[in-house]
Amino acid sequence: MEVPMTHSADYTPHHDDPATPSLDELFRNVPCVRTVEELASPGIFESDEELEEFLAFTYAARRADLA
Repeated sequence: MEVPMTHSADYTPHHDDPATPSLDELFRNVPCVRTVEELASPGIFESDEELEEFLAFTYAARRADLA
């Protein structure tokens, strides 16, 4: 089975819904993380479960790159 591929130059984003905000609009008031200490500060994750999900995703992504 052949999987159709699209070259990135052929990609055109779809903006069918004018109510959909742009990335700039979505991230306008999101503060930037400037240091590792800011990222490691308490309260980054709302719960232990959220932290565990993040770690599981991160470990799985790293293992996937090894294959």
